[in-house]
Amino acid sequence: KMTLPLALVALISAFGSSFQYGYNVSVINSPAPYMQDFYNKTYLDRTGAPMDSSFQTLLWSLTVSMFPLGGLFGSLMVWPMVNNCGRKGTLLINNLFSIAAAILMGTSELAKTFEVIILSRVVMGIFAGLASNVVPMFLGEMSPKNLRGAIGVVPQLFITIGILSAQILGLNSILGNANGKALAQDISGAAQGEDSSQLTSCVLAAGWPVLLGLTGIPSLIQLLTLPFFPESPRYLLIQKGNEEQARRALQRLRGQEDVDDEIQEMYQEDRSEKEEGQFSVLSLFTYKGLRWQLISIIVMMAGQQLSGVNGVFYYADRIFESAGVPSHSIQYVTVSIGAINVVMTLLAVFIVESLGRRILLLAGFLLCSASCAILTLALNLQNTISWMSYLSIVCVIAYIIGHAIGPSPIPAVMITEMFLQSSRPAAFMVGGSVHWLSNFTVGLVFLYMEAGLGPYCFLIFCGICVTTMLYIFFVVPETKNKTFMEINRIMAKRNKVEIQESKELKDSYPPGRQDEKKALSSSE
Repeated sequence: KMTLPLALVALISAFGSSFQYGYNVSVINSPAPYMQDFYNKTYLDRTGAPMDSSFQTLLWSLTVSMFPLGGLFGSLMVWPMVNNCGRKGTLLINNLFSIAAAILMGTSELAKTFEVIILSRVVMGIFAGLASNVVPMFLGEMSPKNLRGAIGVVPQLFITIGILSAQILGLNSILGNANGKALAQDISGAAQGEDSSQLTSCVLAAGWPVLLGLTGIPSLIQLLTLPFFPESPRYLLIQKGNEEQARRALQRLRGQEDVDDEIQEMYQEDRSEKEEGQFSVLSLFTYKGLRWQLISIIVMMAGQQLSGVNGVFYYADRIFESAGVPSHSIQYVTVSIGAINVVMTLLAVFIVESLGRRILLLAGFLLCSASCAILTLALNLQNTISWMSYLSIVCVIAYIIGHAIGPSPIPAVMITEMFLQSSRPAAFMVGGSVHWLSNFTVGLVFLYMEAGLGPYCFLIFCGICVTTMLYIFFVVPETKNKTFMEINRIMAKRNKVEIQESKELKDSYPPGRQDEKKALSSSE
């Protein structure tokens, strides 16, 4: 059952870490023109000559793409950090990156330096790379098996809430502008109690530095609250060998004294892994017993990013413009798409335990591939047939819905579920690196693809969605409501390997579960 400590730890870790990943993905879209003016003005002040446009384009694409590059570096730090500092420890240390970057970005305009913004985007990326892997791992290890999927989707829910928050705060009428005078007056009015003059002068400086700097606040909240919650019980028991602490953590999270079943299951997992030891990334790639799990997470993570979700988001503005939405209203349309994204991910939280992971992944990729195919058609015909531009809006919305119910939230849940304790950190490191590399690649290549292929670039995304869907259909098993050991047995058959399980464990299956014992013996 859902207990208060479990709900709180899920909310605090998702708000303090995942939220900011989403926030920083979309935060620089709205204030882009003002930030580019700032780059220009700073350069002019320094050199006395205006910046030429190709250099400005280069600087801006660096500002955008340094974030996923940092994400890749962050993913590479997952394995050493979660094994040495623990899951909770890693999240706490990680906040320092975010707070440092927030301070730097927030003061960049006062300091008259745009290089700091680009540097901070790398640091924020490192933060997001760690967060996007460690939060699902942390929450997946703490959840009971019947809530693991639902709680595993919470980080993705907060990523979408972060994207939406940045879109709303970035509206021109709020902070997505060159100065925040109107806002400053509101704040100084509200903050008469404190020393409002300092506050006002901070906000007066400009709108967008505040927008960029706000990202430090969730980190601060997490830094102050997360220490009061337990570390992952699995980490405590299996990696630290501390049963007492693990038992205490479990009792708090489950709200009951009797946690023997789960402790037993962890010991069982521990024993089956003793032979293998801790996995590094290299041993993960060479170990036959995890071959299909590894291929599966690489395919799912690559499919998630290469299915063109960033391309669709990027293209959305133009699609709406061509459908006749006036340009000053487009940012509100973008916000509504962000809201659909949040609502559909929230829906996934509630249906992932009843429908299962497989159905959501397959349905999601199916909807995305259909949307991409029809979108290609609609974009091609919209100059000849007037209502085609409305069809393309429908396609964008359908695509967002499809991605939000499956491809976005489920792969991280699956990494937690398909790997046992000793290989999980290395698996997240691989999955995370694939995620950020693919994200970086789409960001880099999409503009060229679009210039060269026009609307046909969505056919490539369609092909990727279909390929991923077929792979999932034939290879990926359903994992809902199974223990990590049960999932491991299903995959062991696929990998054609025997699982190391001690003799007494096989005989200790309760009467109702003799069929599992048979399944085990037959698979050996």
